[in-house]
Amino acid sequence: MKILVTGGLGFIGSHTVVELQNVGFDVVIIDDLSNSSVEVIDGITTITNKKPLFEKLDLKIKSEVKDFFNRHNDIAGVIHFAASKAVGESVNDPLKYYENNINALIYVLQELTKLNKKNFIFSSSCTVYGQADELPITENAHVKPAESPYGNTKQIGEEIIRDTCRANGDVNAIALRYFNPIGAHPTAEIGELPVGVPQNLVPYITQTAIGIREKLSVFGGDYATRDGTCIRDYIHVVDLAKAHVVALQRLIGSKNDSNFEFFNLGTGTGSSVLEAIQSFEKVSGKKLKYQIEDRREGDVISAYAETSKANNILGWKTELTLDDAMASAWKWEQKIRNK
Repeated sequence: MKILVTGGLGFIGSHTVVELQNVGFDVVIIDDLSNSSVEVIDGITTITNKKPLFEKLDLKIKSEVKDFFNRHNDIAGVIHFAASKAVGESVNDPLKYYENNINALIYVLQELTKLNKKNFIFSSSCTVYGQADELPITENAHVKPAESPYGNTKQIGEEIIRDTCRANGDVNAIALRYFNPIGAHPTAEIGELPVGVPQNLVPYITQTAIGIREKLSVFGGDYATRDGTCIRDYIHVVDLAKAHVVALQRLIGSKNDSNFEFFNLGTGTGSSVLEAIQSFEKVSGKKLKYQIEDRREGDVISAYAETSKANNILGWKTELTLDDAMASAWKWEQKIRNK
């Protein structure tokens, strides 16, 4: 079966392509390379011994999306990653996020509804919950006003998909609400490769450790948490990628209970920013230079998942630890800087 992965050369997308190919799917990737590199294809191919199809395409251009689906009308499922994803940047440039994350989704869904097999996996986020009233966060948690334009695009995205499924009974979709993906493939053939200054914690940690960044900024040290820093549920990207395959197989096998489902993907454990730093220092043997800064607009205080729904219904659970993720991220950072 042919599966389309949009944003398939990005961080989570590339790891998901690997897991799809590992279980025998044929993959075609769309990516505009705005926050990724075409060299990622080589890493995927090295790991799986199979080269995915790739087309450079801007999903914001409706005519290009339509042309692609006209040429690939045998697609059995779409996994949609393509989106801008940094909370801080979205606060500063909201229109970029609304254009990129909403328009592209609409254009892909419009073409999906014309296919024979209308299976859709959406890359959603725990940011849809905002600052949850109770922890851990269950799927029944109230979806509150988003703390950032990025989070709002994920809320709106889910609403668009839900409405599409309601209007088109043969469209089947699963939204996967992930918490904080980190790490790299254990082979160090693929990993997180941000363009410019990293917007996420772990690549900033590894770039600081290797000497590219002078120091790491920790945004906020006075939160009502055990050490004053934000708490997040850090999930290894390989565990996360495997969940996408399981969710896709659920739709293809018509195992879904309704035509729009959603699941939290996390470890179920919250770690503070300082604990994440300590984990990195332990596995790498490197001391990090960091500094507590003012709070960053758009950040929630604490977020970690209640995962029993995904564990029980999807039959999926995480297997890798925070230390595993930090070790793999450090191995990846060292490899790409030694090229």
